[in-house]
Amino acid sequence: MKTEQLRKQLEIDEGVKYEIYLDHLGHPTFGIGHLVTLKDDEHGQPPGTKVSSQRVQEVFEADVLSVINDCDKLYRDDFDELPEEVRLIIANMMFNMGYTRLSKFKQMKRAVDTEDWNKAADEMVDSKWYQQVTNRADRLVQRMR
Repeated sequence: MKTEQLRKQLEIDEGVKYEIYLDHLGHPTFGIGHLVTLKDDEHGQPPGTKVSSQRVQEVFEADVLSVINDCDKLYRDDFDELPEEVRLIIANMMFNMGYTRLSKFKQMKRAVDTEDWNKAADEMVDSKWYQQVTNRADRLVQRMR
């Protein structure tokens, strides 16, 4: 996968913030869409706490690797066989939603497995995710079609 292309797309879709903020669900987040976890040094710090650019890049690289591993897990090691554009779309969605939520897109996954890109796009539209991130979702749906 062209991970540099994925990184650029995620930076555009997620934005970059060098401080802790609350995402649309109220979860502490920083950098390029990184949800603060119990393991993070930033855990428990209030919104507005500054985060260095080095730290933002460090967690972003780890997050991208984790996303790719989750995509491989969801697509049972045939993820690399999918067209590049489809892999980038799925990885973007994985970054945005996480494994647990994306794994519930069973009809979309079936459509991808059978290379029915329009059906996969239809399943993307028919979701709560689509309503939550409509602009991003619209771009990804159009690319899937």
